[in-house]
Amino acid sequence: MKLASWNVNGLRACLAKGDFDAYLERERPDVLCLQEIKLSEGQLDRTFDGWHSFWNYAQKKGYSGTALMSRTEPLSVGFGPDSEGRVIEAEYPDFYVVNVYTPNSQEGLARLDFRMEWDSAFRARMKELDSKKPVLICGDMNVARGPEELANPKSNEHNAGYTIQEREGMKALLEAGFVDTFRHFHPDARGAYSWWSYRFRARERNAGWRIDYWLCSERLTGRLHDSLIRSDVFGSDHCPVVLLAD
Repeated sequence: MKLASWNVNGLRACLAKGDFDAYLERERPDVLCLQEIKLSEGQLDRTFDGWHSFWNYAQKKGYSGTALMSRTEPLSVGFGPDSEGRVIEAEYPDFYVVNVYTPNSQEGLARLDFRMEWDSAFRARMKELDSKKPVLICGDMNVARGPEELANPKSNEHNAGYTIQEREGMKALLEAGFVDTFRHFHPDARGAYSWWSYRFRARERNAGWRIDYWLCSERLTGRLHDSLIRSDVFGSDHCPVVLLAD
């Protein structure tokens, strides 16, 4: 089984560049989770044959939003309670897949308090699901969890995505019974990033951050084979992250 997650930073733009279809053809995932689709219902003049597709649109136009595409129809699909289209929960016979686009704390940390409330509520929900069956969590979680996850940790210590509060929020989620699958398989990897600013030739210089994740319930680790970062895939300021499992 292959599961992929990608913040496309505008699905229509990614499709127009041709990168999305090229990636889909090459990767051939069984489940594909998308973040920051930036769509309202009816805006996408496109269907995806062979997929069961589920869309969670933000109320605000051109903002946020998530999608989940699955070759196998889930038993059930639920959506987060927020108005920004940030969560999709798909139930399968043996596990849940949760697609999340975590709020950014924004410039000047204007939304940090909201972000901390979000982290607490999301963690409680994941623990609730985990009490029923194992959970796979993926998406842009808008935090580099440690200094090895970004190129310039010192200069970003007080910036959105690398504050102490955000790192503690991710630590609390992991301590609630979840595993960062990339670090499970690649504990010593450095320079492995999933997001690069469009400014200052950041991607060319690999001055990036790892803020896109596949997490899993601890009891699922025995079913995993690898967790990968597709840094050679373009079309967005993020690249896909992939989980291989039984």
